[in-house]
Amino acid sequence: MNQDPLWTIFIGACLINNFVLAYFLGICPFLGVSGKIATASRMGAAVTFVMLVSSVCAFGIQILLTQIGAPYLKLISFIAVIASTVQLVEMFVKKMSPALFRALGIFLPLITTNCAILGLALFQTNKGYGIAQCLVYALGAGAGFTLALVLMAGLRERLELVRVPDVVQGTALTLMVAGILSVIFMGFAGLGG
Repeated sequence: MNQDPLWTIFIGACLINNFVLAYFLGICPFLGVSGKIATASRMGAAVTFVMLVSSVCAFGIQILLTQIGAPYLKLISFIAVIASTVQLVEMFVKKMSPALFRALGIFLPLITTNCAILGLALFQTNKGYGIAQCLVYALGAGAGFTLALVLMAGLRERLELVRVPDVVQGTALTLMVAGILSVIFMGFAGLGG
């Protein structure tokens, strides 16, 4: 079992090894939903919730599969749990906030195929985390994902207010800003020791 302190796990998942800006996982919602801060923060909350549930389930599945001697079923089991959790979140958001459901559009069901969530489940089991460490890792990863979305949304909203040369408008500018954010977050790698 891994003995890393909880605060280092949280900071590591949130800043140093940010799933979006350091591992480049979850790029689809990062680029697609980061147009407005309100939408980005809600998408971040939804992904964080799915990460928490998936983390707990992955911990339990890992123990179960190890005990019955079937670790080869890990990946398909994780995918099934993530898909089920996303369906629950989608039904909840549709019922509680139809406007948010329409704003997130196709990106809400795409949480199912979000590689950041599957990566979280695989990384935590490979690191040998206990249940408390899994929860902190999921919270840190979700906070980092939300931070990346909100930062990108804030920058994109600000860029709508300025005159940008025609050559870099739209997708080109979004990708350049994403690259600069990624370089900035790579600077946190020195904190990891």
